[in-house]
Amino acid sequence: MTSSAPPAIELRGVVKRFGEITAVNGLDLVVPDGACVGLLGPNGAGKSTTMRLLTAQAIADEGELSVLGYRLPDDSKQARAQCGVVPQLDNLDVTLTVEQNLIVFCHLYRIPKADRRAAVERALDIARLTDRRDAKVDKLSGGMRRRLLIARALVHQPRLVLLDEPTVGLDPQVRQELWALIERLRSEGTSILMSTHYIEEAERLCDTVTIVSHGTAVATGAPSGLVAEHAGELAWEVFGPPTMLSEVETVAHATGRPTRRTGTSVTVLGGDAAPTGFESSTQRRTANLEDVFVLLTGEEIA
Repeated sequence: MTSSAPPAIELRGVVKRFGEITAVNGLDLVVPDGACVGLLGPNGAGKSTTMRLLTAQAIADEGELSVLGYRLPDDSKQARAQCGVVPQLDNLDVTLTVEQNLIVFCHLYRIPKADRRAAVERALDIARLTDRRDAKVDKLSGGMRRRLLIARALVHQPRLVLLDEPTVGLDPQVRQELWALIERLRSEGTSILMSTHYIEEAERLCDTVTIVSHGTAVATGAPSGLVAEHAGELAWEVFGPPTMLSEVETVAHATGRPTRRTGTSVTVLGGDAAPTGFESSTQRRTANLEDVFVLLTGEEIA
């Protein structure tokens, strides 16, 4: 749910270079207060660099950044104190127990001593780790460790949570568990920015998504709105050998209809009918955000 408060995050024309490589190239990004926004893009699109800019682990070469009303990098310490960050890579202290990891972060976030016990219990409850409080981190499953990373980010009840590829490398069952946890935060009005390249994750969890390619935002909007704008309501998937699929693409492009190739099929987007001449090899389906993603970011793997 959004509010009339200032944006939780606002980036305008942000650029970050590493030598000759421009990782973020004039990025505009807004996260309204209380909203869940997905930063969606392929590997190498600049998502993790953007997260590092928001936590002042990297400093922008150009542009303006504000987090919770604080200008970065000058006021990054104040902003960081009100943010929870879930990194892409697991950096838990494996020599400590689940509870001890949370206690350490209570100290780092300067939670008053009288409030620490309640903060730890709340974080354990949110992540469903209460019964594993005394377990050493190196004895936890990958899913439990990811839930602990999220619990650690929430121990001080932040106004904004940054999730950098929160479910990367996890199996579908564990991913579903984490989706439920993120949906709980969203329902409580916590502002969330979540970088991901999982299309289904963005469709399910995010109020809006910003699709990035080569460090630049190429589209922003609600998932359903982006599908309607760029792909239309229907998609026609044609199956066949490569030569046939090339013919389908030629026919579609001649009528101004975009296509995307997927293995042994080619999908034709837009229009109320299948491409002429290939009806017998065609299946109709609903267009989706993955279609939009491929159209806007390309089909080549970085």
